Amino acid sequence: MLDNKTLSVIIPVYNEINTIEKVLEKIDSLVLNDYHKQVIVVDDFSSDGTREYLKELKSKRLDYSILFHNKNHGKGRAIKTCLKHAKGKYTIIQDADLEYDPSNIPMLLNNAIKNNFDVVYGSRRLNKSNNQHSSIWFFWGGLLLTILTNILYKTKITDEATCYKLIKTDLLKSLNLISEGFEFCPEVTSKIALKGIEIHEIPINYYPRKTKDGKKIKWIDGVKAIRTLIEWRLKGFY
Repeated sequence: MLDNKTLSVIIPVYNEINTIEKVLEKIDSLVLNDYHKQVIVVDDFSSDGTREYLKELKSKRLDYSILFHNKNHGKGRAIKTCLKHAKGKYTIIQDADLEYDPSNIPMLLNNAIKNNFDVVYGSRRLNKSNNQHSSIWFFWGGLLLTILTNILYKTKITDEATCYKLIKTDLLKSLNLISEGFEFCPEVTSKIALKGIEIHEIPINYYPRKTKDGKKIKWIDGVKAIRTLIEWRLKGFY
């Protein structure tokens, strides 16, 4: 049974030893008014010390749910592993690399609660002060995904590829998600749109990093994302 006063924060982690501690500190410091936080972390078989750090933390932070994969599966699988344990009314995904600022999470949650929205995305493009990009290719790739989504699904969103997707947990669990990698995000968007549920957006901050700094998404993931959007449009939800 879901707790109507809890936000589940899912954190998929793979080789983020330089940022994972800071991310968790920021999540801990969040004030969500009368909502509680459920923090669920899964390590996707890190090899840089992240796994060992989380194993030690697991024995100290009994309020966290810290899970471990026995091989590297991908971001989508990591999120699905966490989602099985989500008990909050709403769920949000937090990347462990600090490109997305956890201090924006209360704004997303409050917007959803105030308006009784099922889905609220944090849009990097709505925040005009976000003038940094990992590269021109990431910028145009994200824009292409958004335009394609709006054409295929008749949505009116500005940032399909955003990590910050706050969604009612029962809805998210009902989507029967199958993606294993970064194409998880367009699958979520596709299935929400196919259900006829409106996606609302508010502006968020964004602090991109480059591939040399550890950014893991590659051009092939963009191709898979495009394919995912087209496939679900053609086959429908089921």
